Amino acid sequence: MTTSPTVHDTLPDDHFVRALHDDVREGLTADPKTLPPKWFYDERGSELFTRVTRLPEYYLTRAERQILRAHAPDIAAQTRARTLVELGSGSSEKTRTLLDALTAGGTLRRYAPVDVSRTELASAAAALTEAYPGLDVTATVADFDRELPLPEGPGPRLVAFLGSTIGNFDPADRAAFLGRLSAALTPNDAVLIGADLVKSPATLVRAYDDAQGVTAEFNKNLLRVLNRELRADFDPGAFDHVAVWNENAERVEMYLRARFGHTVRLPALDLSVAFAQGETLRTELSTKFRRPRLTTDLQRAGLNPTHWWTDPQNRFTLLLARPTDQTG
Repeated sequence: MTTSPTVHDTLPDDHFVRALHDDVREGLTADPKTLPPKWFYDERGSELFTRVTRLPEYYLTRAERQILRAHAPDIAAQTRARTLVELGSGSSEKTRTLLDALTAGGTLRRYAPVDVSRTELASAAAALTEAYPGLDVTATVADFDRELPLPEGPGPRLVAFLGSTIGNFDPADRAAFLGRLSAALTPNDAVLIGADLVKSPATLVRAYDDAQGVTAEFNKNLLRVLNRELRADFDPGAFDHVAVWNENAERVEMYLRARFGHTVRLPALDLSVAFAQGETLRTELSTKFRRPRLTTDLQRAGLNPTHWWTDPQNRFTLLLARPTDQTG
């Protein structure tokens, strides 16, 4: 029997307006200037990112799906999860491989996606309810950058955090996020994290600066979001898309670099921002990991990695971790 999905909205009505105002005011008055990548993702931004994931240079999505297809039965057997929680679920497309494996294993009772987009959550929840009759689909609208209301459900729970989103945090924010995640787990729960691995800088930069210019258009979409939401007068043509490999931090950094000196006005914030020629606005960082570094980050947060899976080319990893007090 098909049941109707449930969507719980934990965010106040003005959450996005306040968060956008705070992030933009803080980021554009900082030195150097920076904005968080979550503001890429209006409807057009989401469409552009879907195109990015299909580009020949952008191996991350294909590698993660390859690992999931090969090892989802192992993950299901290791966790015996009755509830699958997914953070940043989006359309939940990749998740179906896990849902299939947990369903085949006979344990799954509930799927609990968490995302900031109510529209995308509701659409994905309805589709999954149709595809998996009898599965309890309980979605939560939340901004887990700031808090982590981990959904309840019959245990054990498996919390999936896919797509190498863990790499978008700077070290301090990553530590804080992993600490919140660890604190929200019970001893029988587990977490599945997708992480991109350190490899050739040329390969990494190409993944964020493709030949067709789709990533550049995706990056500049941030300016269009600000123009629409804040009545700003950014000219996307006044900026170049730049992706660089930061060797010391082992991460790819995306920037918008001003082609000439100019001033941008943001009337909704009563703010004017000057850009010098060549000045950059950092829009995303994507950390790449080595196993020892990621192990240390997790262990400091009270999580112990127990299983690692990689694609045949060793480009990407899915790791399973459990609360330290369970694994000893």
